[in-house]
Amino acid sequence: MKGSDNQEKLVYQIIEDAGNKGIWSRDIRYKSNLPLTEINKILKNLESKKLIKAVKSVARGAQSPLIFLYVVDTCLEEDDLQALKESLQMSLSLLPPDALVGLITFGRMVQVHELSCEGISKSYVFRGTKDLTAKQIQDMLGLTKPAVPMQQARPGPPQEHPFVSSRFLQPVHKIDMNLTDLLGELQRDPWPVTQGKRPLRSTGVALSIAVGLLEGTFPNTGARIMLFTGGPPTQGPGMVVGDELKVPIRSWHDIEKDNARFMKKATKHYEMLANRTATNGHCIDIYACALDQTGLLEMKCCANLTGGHMVMGDSFNTSLFKQTFQRIFSKDFNGDFRMAFGATLEVKTSRELKVAGAIGPCVSLNVKGPCVSENELGVGGTNQWKICGLDPTSTLGIYFEVVNQHNAPVPQGGRGAIQFVTQYQHSSTQRRIRVTTIARNWADAQSQLRHIEAAFDQEAAAVLMARLGVFRAESEEGPDVLRWLDRQLIRLCQKFGQYNKEDPTSFRLSDSFSLYPQFMFHLRRSPFLQVFNNSPDESSYYRHHFARQDLTQSLIMIQPILYSYSFHGPPEPVLLDSSSILADRILLMDTFFQIVIYLGETIAQWRKAGYQDMPEYENFKHLLQAPLDDAQEILQARFPMPRYINTEHGGSQARFLLSKVNPSQTHNNLYAWGQETGAPILTDDVSLQVFMDHLKKLAVSSAC
Repeated sequence: MKGSDNQEKLVYQIIEDAGNKGIWSRDIRYKSNLPLTEINKILKNLESKKLIKAVKSVARGAQSPLIFLYVVDTCLEEDDLQALKESLQMSLSLLPPDALVGLITFGRMVQVHELSCEGISKSYVFRGTKDLTAKQIQDMLGLTKPAVPMQQARPGPPQEHPFVSSRFLQPVHKIDMNLTDLLGELQRDPWPVTQGKRPLRSTGVALSIAVGLLEGTFPNTGARIMLFTGGPPTQGPGMVVGDELKVPIRSWHDIEKDNARFMKKATKHYEMLANRTATNGHCIDIYACALDQTGLLEMKCCANLTGGHMVMGDSFNTSLFKQTFQRIFSKDFNGDFRMAFGATLEVKTSRELKVAGAIGPCVSLNVKGPCVSENELGVGGTNQWKICGLDPTSTLGIYFEVVNQHNAPVPQGGRGAIQFVTQYQHSSTQRRIRVTTIARNWADAQSQLRHIEAAFDQEAAAVLMARLGVFRAESEEGPDVLRWLDRQLIRLCQKFGQYNKEDPTSFRLSDSFSLYPQFMFHLRRSPFLQVFNNSPDESSYYRHHFARQDLTQSLIMIQPILYSYSFHGPPEPVLLDSSSILADRILLMDTFFQIVIYLGETIAQWRKAGYQDMPEYENFKHLLQAPLDDAQEILQARFPMPRYINTEHGGSQARFLLSKVNPSQTHNNLYAWGQETGAPILTDDVSLQVFMDHLKKLAVSSAC
């Protein structure tokens, strides 16, 4: 057991023993063979800590190596393709020597490269227009395995056929030089592209072959399919747009008018591939770098359902892509990759709770049990989920329902318990089990409202509600989702607010709830729910990351952080409000996806005048440098690497800041109170103050 002391080993044994019969309960001390004093001590420790965590490594026969299958688009511009080849060659040096690696390239045709041939390049070529079944792909590649004798067909991890796997997937230490040379020799797709046409790109077939290859060689083994694409699929299954440039790729307007010709069929194709991939425990990463859309809307399920990464950029020849890609192979202090594969999460509860569902990079295992609720939230109807790809920030939102049965009411003064059992393949190829058990006091919703208020985590609640809203936005109309969020907010304010009926001025929220309406205000304006000014691909990209990041990063996405730099003191966080945009300030805004440095009007003029280069204005030079240093620190730590924007008052990219701040001062009310501080925002959006005033009216209204 890694990182656990003797007491935690005992705790784990208790958890494990109890887990065989369901979650541990109070009578566990009578069912265990462990000494009563030890059990009492540990259970008492649980009551003080409210959480027990244990990790255990499990031996499961022969360990399989990590597998990386590169699927590379060759319909790129020359400089883009060269930059991508260099990044792929660099990645080989970061892989473990025993990791298996494979290569598929695609353009108008799809090529599966044999890596076992030294001295010659040999590949299997597939037409990019033909939809092949898994059986056809495996037959064509010669992946069909010999029949297994009945006496050997017993449960256990499937074993790959050594001959077929070695043809297409080779250990890095054997083919490092050959594959480096092969990547270096890759050329642009040779098929000519006439003027006014898009390249014929067979992304759907290439992914289908990649899925079929791993399906036939390494099922239920940790593997990554890494798709690198520089444009939309334009032919074959999964195509999202035709090759005529005069016909633009679908927009949100087209989707709303049901005018997206290829969307439904393409989405169905990629969903089929995603489900097959998830079944086999593999994950799909998508690295899409182009100035136009690349089809992320249709392909998003490949990353969302398998726990894969999604990276979007303008070009493979940018630091944003290069550094993001390199960070995928970062290692911990033990020298292991910060990734895990083939995880399953099981949630067990005490009898008063039921599991309603989960939202995150997972698929349902469709395991019914007594603790599964009939009311589904997110991916529900089960208490077990599969997560094919994990990293340190992977987070699932789990939703529960309190069962209030008349014959078995919730025990007041008692405790409810939840246990999370996660099994996964560590990047060291070990199989591990992590068990986390928590217990919380029950409180009566009528007589003990103060206890509930004191325990309310408004930040976690905001993120969980936001995930629900974004999940609904995938299948419902935007205005309907906003109305649903508003209704939930009004209900919460009516339940926990202090007010006199029909008197909005009397409305108050305790400190435990005071920030929650503010989070909902910014969520309503966020790109997760507002698609205006965003392409369908951009919306899919934003929603993908929001559904998998941890609490802190999710809050930054909902309500960006704003820091102010001035001569008056050290940097300080300020309100995300137009009143914070002052002429003599520098602002640093972190939205998770962008890092924006904004120079106020006076600061920008001083910089243009070159004061920072004069010895007598050394302090101004330091002031300009401070936000740059802080931004660099964020850029180095964040995955994926954010877009870096350096702008000033009146600059075209100042819109990134102006679109995020609360428009407390607009062109309509700037001089209403005789104030001229801050920057007016040219918008008709309501401000936080107007939003709160309206919320108070609705909360105190007896009609609601």
